[in-house]
Amino acid sequence: MDVTRIRALRGPNLWSRNLAIEAVVSCTESERAMAQIEGFETRLRALFPAIGALHPEGGDTDLSLAHVLQTAALALQAQAGCPVTFARTTATIDPGVYQVVVEYSEESVGRQAFADAQQLIEAALGSGDFDADTAIANLRELDEDERLGPSTGAIVEAAVARGIPFRRLTRGSMVQFGWGSRQRRIQAAEIDSTSAVAESIGQDKDLTKRLLHAAGV
Repeated sequence: MDVTRIRALRGPNLWSRNLAIEAVVSCTESERAMAQIEGFETRLRALFPAIGALHPEGGDTDLSLAHVLQTAALALQAQAGCPVTFARTTATIDPGVYQVVVEYSEESVGRQAFADAQQLIEAALGSGDFDADTAIANLRELDEDERLGPSTGAIVEAAVARGIPFRRLTRGSMVQFGWGSRQRRIQAAEIDSTSAVAESIGQDKDLTKRLLHAAGV
């Protein structure tokens, strides 16, 4: 299995409205059918028991390793506490070449989960080791480091609930909502129209209290 391209889809895209990692994955003829690899699924589940169902409910279609990669990358993030549910693998017109799309909540976590899923598959094929508990713990720690703070996170969640797309512009708290001429930006709890005077007053709690009292608040 060869992953030839990985990129982040940082907004609504061809596949869904979710943020996602998209990769192009090439599989050899034997890797296009997981059942043809003797003992693979048994070793895979021994290494990562929480991977869950590999086959669609009620389906008996044999899956490629690209489909396994998709399932593993999503499951690793879910086990780390990330709120992700969407993943899809689609065959291209080229034999053995697939497009794999996996949702992420934090880009760095999604990319690392994808890399961990590749390592898991290599280990199940017998060419390496994989410690699922360590991988999940590292993903959880990375997610805690990267995720938005409580105030900014609450604003983003409210926007998502209203169907407003968002994009983090920095590793900090600067976030863009919407696209084009209607886009807006926030920095933590401040919006792009917050005046410098208002910000200065807000940082002086005594002055803020006096002004509010004078206004009858």
